[in-house]
Amino acid sequence: MGETHNHEHNHQPPPQQAAAPPAMPLGSARGPMFPPAEQLLQLNYCIHSNPSWPQTVLLAFQHYIVMLGTTVMIATVLVPQMGGGPGDKARVIQSLLFTSGVNTLLQTLFGTRLPTVMGPSFAYIISALSVINDLSDSTFRSEHQRFEHTMRAIQGSLIVSSIINIILGYGQVWGKLTRFFSPVVITPLVCVVGLGLSGRGFPQVGDCIEIGLPMLILLVISQQYMQRVHPVAQSILERFALLLCIGLIWAFAAILTVAGAYNHVKEQTKMSCRIDHSFLLSSAPWIKVPYPFQWGTPIFRASHVFGMMGAALVSSAESTATFYAASRLAGATLPPAHVVSRSIGLQV
Repeated sequence: MGETHNHEHNHQPPPQQAAAPPAMPLGSARGPMFPPAEQLLQLNYCIHSNPSWPQTVLLAFQHYIVMLGTTVMIATVLVPQMGGGPGDKARVIQSLLFTSGVNTLLQTLFGTRLPTVMGPSFAYIISALSVINDLSDSTFRSEHQRFEHTMRAIQGSLIVSSIINIILGYGQVWGKLTRFFSPVVITPLVCVVGLGLSGRGFPQVGDCIEIGLPMLILLVISQQYMQRVHPVAQSILERFALLLCIGLIWAFAAILTVAGAYNHVKEQTKMSCRIDHSFLLSSAPWIKVPYPFQWGTPIFRASHVFGMMGAALVSSAESTATFYAASRLAGATLPPAHVVSRSIGLQV
């Protein structure tokens, strides 16, 4: 029989595993959870970082100002041709902003959850203009009645065409198609969308060159050159250059308006340059909550619906390109196919 001896061994305790980082907070929190410099260089905030609440409010307002330009541009193109006045234009802008905010929240909570803002698409302008031209020969008692009738026709075609987005999104059909998308396909699409917006926006700069040109020059100088003056200036201009430039140029336009610089010019110049000639604030209530069918019962017509269906397909491709670009900027890969499909379905 052998003896059993208890030998003492110097066993070192197993190394303790690093504690997992705390759960990510929703929205803005107390600041960055991880130093951004450890993730990507020359970035103030990364995908897992949150600015402070004051900076969040300013950045959100700046993003709202940027989005307001495209929203006003769409309403400016469509509403006058529909027979609407300043009050109707204000209601359209309010409805677009409200639904864009709700859709952005849905996309953030249930969609791709990428840093994108859901807004009105320019892909629907041509289809909407075709509806307007189709009803231009009809007889109405007033221009306001023509506006409401045209709006109801556009609403009906949008409701039916949105079924395409629902089927493509929640049926995961579009997600399977995105597997064949590549940067060679997506990059030209993003460029075309951006150039299309530039083609619509830059001609309007010439309508009031004394306001538009200083804005462009000031924005370029502040973002490209003034950042090198002082570290504090670099920190501020990197985040809020657009907001500061808009405030300064708006104050400059207000001084020109009060000084009477546009008292003896053409009506189109007054509409573009004066700060008190759009009549949007005076004709719109301060608080207005849009609701479904606020212009009346939708009108459904087959010829209008098929045109909107084509725009829905174009909008789906445009949104997929936006999601892809946002995912690359966020340092991630293209979201899974079912997530992209779900976001396309939420666009209705």
